[in-house]
Amino acid sequence: MTTERRVLVHPDRATLAGAVAARFLTKLIDLLEEEGRAHVVLTGGSVGIDVLSAIAHSPGRDSVDWSAVHLWWGDERWLPRGDGERNETQARRALIEHISIPDDQVHAFPASDDGLTLEEAAERYESDLRAHGDGKEFPTFAITFLGVGPDGHIASLFPDREGSRVARAGVISLEDSPKPPAGRLSLTLPLLRKSERVWLVLAGSDKAPALGLALAGAAPADVPAAGAQGIKRTVFFVDQEAAADVPEGLTAPTSYWTGAMDQADWQPRPRID
Repeated sequence: MTTERRVLVHPDRATLAGAVAARFLTKLIDLLEEEGRAHVVLTGGSVGIDVLSAIAHSPGRDSVDWSAVHLWWGDERWLPRGDGERNETQARRALIEHISIPDDQVHAFPASDDGLTLEEAAERYESDLRAHGDGKEFPTFAITFLGVGPDGHIASLFPDREGSRVARAGVISLEDSPKPPAGRLSLTLPLLRKSERVWLVLAGSDKAPALGLALAGAAPADVPAAGAQGIKRTVFFVDQEAAADVPEGLTAPTSYWTGAMDQADWQPRPRID
């Protein structure tokens, strides 16, 4: 079944990050009340980290029972632990160091100095995921954040590369990433599509062509972002510049979630999917 895709346009990058952070906190509180726990997949990239920072600085941050949350990543650079270019390191500085979450519920990818080969690292992360499936093959991701590159890549799934064509749910290693470093680890597209909600967050005019192609139905092997889809909801959160090539009929007003909301005025909002 194809789920609805929505495009929510915000006036600028700062407003975008704040609005996504506020929406995330509200949704996460709802999910925890209903289900008791939640698995969330984080992304890297400048806008993704801006969102994490906005979550950390929101007055709603401490309304979340973080002890009931598991954090995962969609991909990682094959670099030493603590390297500033690792998605994990950036996320720790932006958010994780500011919340009370058990260490064993922060599921970082292995690092290049952990004594594993790149392929072994992929196998270990996949094993960790399977161990938290609660009777299923993999955990059900409540919310998966994804960035989108100017070339349309998501996680470390790049156009015209083998990784974007992998047909099984799992974790893969890459040794030929077109962006440095060449070594990467990534969830596959079929695993990302097991997420209940996929939230793609992107800003800047350089993202407009990729967004336009993704929404126009390009082949995922050519534009991996076109294959991003949640079971319940798929939302593209974008700024005005990134929305330049989006047909007007595909955009939705943000009236039910005000992108201009002041973080100081944060309070739980009505239930949203």
